[in-house]
Amino acid sequence: MKTIAFYLPQFHEIPENDLWWGKGFTEWTNVKKAKPRFLGHYQPRAPLRDYYYNLLDLDVHKWQINLAKQYGLDGFCYYHYWFKGKKLLEKPIELRNQCKEIDFPYCLCWANESWTRSWDGKDQEVLMRQEYGDESDWKEHFNYLLPFFKNKNYLNIKDKPIFVIYRPASIPNLNKMLSLWNEWAQSEGFLGIHFVEMLTIFEDKSDFPFDAAIEFEPMYTLKKLIGNTTSLHQEKKDFHLSYDFVWKRILNRQIKECENIYKGAFVDWDNSPRKKESALIMKGANPDKFKKYLLQHSKDTDFLFINAWNEWAEGTYLEPDEKYGYKYLEALMEIKKSHF
Repeated sequence: MKTIAFYLPQFHEIPENDLWWGKGFTEWTNVKKAKPRFLGHYQPRAPLRDYYYNLLDLDVHKWQINLAKQYGLDGFCYYHYWFKGKKLLEKPIELRNQCKEIDFPYCLCWANESWTRSWDGKDQEVLMRQEYGDESDWKEHFNYLLPFFKNKNYLNIKDKPIFVIYRPASIPNLNKMLSLWNEWAQSEGFLGIHFVEMLTIFEDKSDFPFDAAIEFEPMYTLKKLIGNTTSLHQEKKDFHLSYDFVWKRILNRQIKECENIYKGAFVDWDNSPRKKESALIMKGANPDKFKKYLLQHSKDTDFLFINAWNEWAEGTYLEPDEKYGYKYLEALMEIKKSHF
């Protein structure tokens, strides 16, 4: 089993975020502004030794990768943003891809939804609308991805580079686009592309024959819980949910939506830094529980996708922080050393 962590590249400045959110905005901006909303609420969350890094610094990538290797992680899955030829947050991934010194597996996940002020992809004051274009744009997109696919560190299965799509059902002409991508990949010497869809909180489904699907947690499980008032309760315009309850639902799930499932895991969840109200806050998370649940969940899967390496504004990250230090990473390492 390989453990892959989702990776957010929004820890550097870009002109678009300066325009939308104010000069100097990065993911750290919301993280630093967070405040506790009830007694015992773990906010703000601070990286260990106040290491508010900038992903345009190659040394940061080297530090992250050395840390990931040291604690047994097998790769990163970087979020990739493409809006009909317009790229956002691409610089960190390009920087990492061009550095021959970096030797660590990775793949890309196309986070194909509109950027909005609500941070959830819904049509509420759209900042950057997700559009897909026609065949010429698909070709341009494929050509952009090709150098990543050809990198010796890029994850592939049976000579097919892994490419994850967050919301495939949102793509018009999905079947035609991905069929063409397969053809173009074959013309470049691959056997095709290993397409993976995300199973998330959204109900929409595509009919494209994906090679695999990722259970994106905790959102995939939350899809079944949102209307359940016995498990999800509202306090002062926020929603609180038990960490143990969600993990037990994950572990006890019997239904598989497709044949080839890559299991998902999550570290914690608290997106209150991003939301003034209607935040979802998990209660009761700690490294010992994470280790216990992850161990139970890490059987019978080729890949385990962990949410996340560095989603600081959503409270789910493996990176060391001031409260727990390296404990979440140590939990992962102990599982990998003793069972895999």
